[in-house]
Amino acid sequence: MPMGKLAPTTKLREAIQMRPSGPLYERAPTRDQDGRRLSDFMMVIPGLRDRRGIQFQSVLRHIEDVLSRFQEVVFIDLNVPLNLLWVSVRPRPGVILDIAALIRCRVPEALLVGQYLWAATGSG
Repeated sequence: MPMGKLAPTTKLREAIQMRPSGPLYERAPTRDQDGRRLSDFMMVIPGLRDRRGIQFQSVLRHIEDVLSRFQEVVFIDLNVPLNLLWVSVRPRPGVILDIAALIRCRVPEALLVGQYLWAATGSG
């Protein structure tokens, strides 16, 4: 269910379209309208595809509420069959962690997908 580029006033639920889409790498922008590179991140939301009705709409509402707070968000893709949320943002120090943390507060099962860094954990 691709959402594509959203205008600031477009609601997430209204942007969801049930249709086949091309690969994400063909749809997700890599640069903003001024040519500056974008950053992106992915979150896994276990069990999202199994939710129905009000439960599913509640998750969407929580994600919408969080993403609408950030002017840096330029692209959203919610792949329900894979339980994946992809977000492209204009870079700003800490913006990805800020968004992911707020989504996690509203949707506790949501997990930020990222590279595991040994140095950050102090493990060998």
